[in-house]
Amino acid sequence: MRKKTQLIHGGISGDEHTGAVSVPIYQVSTYKQDGVGNFRGYEYSRTGNPTRHALEKLIADLEGGKTGFAYASGMAAITSIMMLFKTGDHIILTDDVYGGTYRLMSKVLDRFDLEITFVDTSNLDSIKAAIKDNTKAIYVETPTNPLLKVTDLNATSTIAKEHNLLLIVDNTFSTPYWQNPIDSGADIVLHSATKYLGGHSDVVAGLAVVNSEQLAEDMHFIQNSAGAVLGPQDSWLLMRGIKTLGIRMEETEENTKKIVEFLSNHPVVKKIYYPGLLSHQGHETHKKQARGFGGMVSFDVGSEEKALRVLEKTRFFTLAESLGAVESLISMPPKMTHASIPRERRLELGIADGLIRISVGLEDVEDLIEDLDEALKA
Repeated sequence: MRKKTQLIHGGISGDEHTGAVSVPIYQVSTYKQDGVGNFRGYEYSRTGNPTRHALEKLIADLEGGKTGFAYASGMAAITSIMMLFKTGDHIILTDDVYGGTYRLMSKVLDRFDLEITFVDTSNLDSIKAAIKDNTKAIYVETPTNPLLKVTDLNATSTIAKEHNLLLIVDNTFSTPYWQNPIDSGADIVLHSATKYLGGHSDVVAGLAVVNSEQLAEDMHFIQNSAGAVLGPQDSWLLMRGIKTLGIRMEETEENTKKIVEFLSNHPVVKKIYYPGLLSHQGHETHKKQARGFGGMVSFDVGSEEKALRVLEKTRFFTLAESLGAVESLISMPPKMTHASIPRERRLELGIADGLIRISVGLEDVEDLIEDLDEALKA
């Protein structure tokens, strides 16, 4: 089954009891048992819900994994995955990572003595140098947020297997339409499904997919025990969004190519970060392991003052957190998504004060270019 077909017909299609072509919303908390412990597949909606199950089966199919899990947010998914580990374990993490992930690792999980080392995972030697006797996993974002750095998944998987480590990949930016990390050796793939998978700025959700029965058993135990599950209404909205993921990703990328070309020739723009550029470090690696370059672009206008002025002047690019929606969004990572990272650390990573991040949507691309042009002129 090809990707666009799988987006619509993967997982569980419709309802066999009524013939409904859309999976029903099972807005229910508990289920009648035919006898003590004799239930018809479901006993309590924290443990399992038919609508959520359909979504979990769909994302497992799309990522080519064994089992999927749906959570109340992307951060809930990441937190649940981190619960696989115990006090004293060591995790290697991409340094240029989403600010919320950095905050969770450095200000919450450190309370439980889970040791985290942030490294540039686009540099394989840095990964190897960070491995310790107590290392249990390598956690990778590729492309990263916000500098779009690329990690070689096949090579990183080889390192992980040599040291008996789990490889965890945040696939939010590329989505399963463009990239399938399990095919490159990942053990766990996760998404902030709030973004491209939902696609309409109307749902907050997280998804994870594992590649083994043991991980599926461990993750389900944690999901049921911790209870950070996605509700049936949001599960249904997410499945509806996923059906159009293919055409949205393709149109978004076409728009993005034209916008990147415009930014490349603009005198105010000092540097552009986009894996589709031949000059982008990691371009060839991304091209090898993904089928598309996506709709996320970051660019530096030289100063915080200039960046703030640009954000004030856009009309069609909406100033907002998040990404991956039908509407184009614009943000300033140092002040917004990555504000939780200390400035000194941000500058070390290359997140300059004048950095702007855009998530290209589905508006007419000429309107988007004119909007950016007027804002940059300001």
